[in-house]
Amino acid sequence: MSRKKEKKKSKKLIVFIIIIILLAAAGVGVFFGYNIFVKGKPVQEVVSQIVEPEPEPEPVKQVEIFSGENRPIAFMIDNHSDAWPQFSINQAYLVYEIIVEGGETRLMALFKGTDVEKVGPMRSSRHYFLDYALENDAIYAHIGWSPQAQKDIKSLGVNNINGLEYDTGKAWKEGDVFWRITTEGGKKYVKPHNSISSTTAVRAAAESKGYRTTSTQKSVLNYVTDEVLLDEREDAVAATSVTIPFSKLQTVNFKYDAETQRYTRYARKKVQTDAVSQTNITTKNIIITHVQNYTLTDGENKGRQGLKNTGGTYNGYYITNGKAIPITCTKADRSSQTVYKDAAGNEINVNDGNTFIEICPLDATITFE
Repeated sequence: MSRKKEKKKSKKLIVFIIIIILLAAAGVGVFFGYNIFVKGKPVQEVVSQIVEPEPEPEPVKQVEIFSGENRPIAFMIDNHSDAWPQFSINQAYLVYEIIVEGGETRLMALFKGTDVEKVGPMRSSRHYFLDYALENDAIYAHIGWSPQAQKDIKSLGVNNINGLEYDTGKAWKEGDVFWRITTEGGKKYVKPHNSISSTTAVRAAAESKGYRTTSTQKSVLNYVTDEVLLDEREDAVAATSVTIPFSKLQTVNFKYDAETQRYTRYARKKVQTDAVSQTNITTKNIIITHVQNYTLTDGENKGRQGLKNTGGTYNGYYITNGKAIPITCTKADRSSQTVYKDAAGNEINVNDGNTFIEICPLDATITFE
């Protein structure tokens, strides 16, 4: 037993003895018909003051990454190398990455309850990203769309802000929703990789369109405040380096830092940085889902992709704190939330922190080190 605990125990014993003595004295007083006072107070009052009150309960911890009733905003982010470094990725609580035409990937970054002055570079919509905007009840911001996305945004009733309606083609001025940049931090940005927006601008545009800007929908991920450690699980494997080959063009790697307990993101063998914070892009959690992608036969022959991501159960991984476990991912339909479960069929707990969800092709061979 520690010295601190022994001291506390001794103190309680002394208090107990004092109470017994005082109560005995009070009993004697009652027996003989008189009151006993201690420092001018009746002994019963003194006893009630000596008895220690019950300690106050510990305050309940609240999840920080997903809180409040601000409706999330989902931004389509350009992931072409000419769009690097991107803006404000580190401030997104959730980022989806999915393959698009040409072997490129595109990102969809979600923000909730935070004001971000620059997000982007912005890019056009692809229809399967709508599934993940819907499951997060997010306002969807993009600049342009594929024919499939244009059709689905209307048929699904997606609350969207399209940069084609607002793009000035020029540098920012007060009131702009979308604008263009040329040089930031010594990096030259050129069209179409230079469109920028902001959370405040999109929220204002959403209000003007009559969209809801609040939401009570629960998070897709089951965040917990107690640290999730996978070390003791039998199905856990080391994951201090995670490699995800989306295509011959795009391979993503995450490297774990045990000191910060976060993963740094790399793409095409280059560390990814955030143009706003001027720091490396990092994440607390990584979720990988394997789904089948295919090339659309839409008559345009641009190699646009389709995704078989609903109505079934798909395999993947949950990765955090240097470990990975196999999971299953189930999304009943386009608007329903994806459910992530471990091998035993239990919904996984996810560490309170930002997350990259990597939705990669079935034939992508994930490697862990």
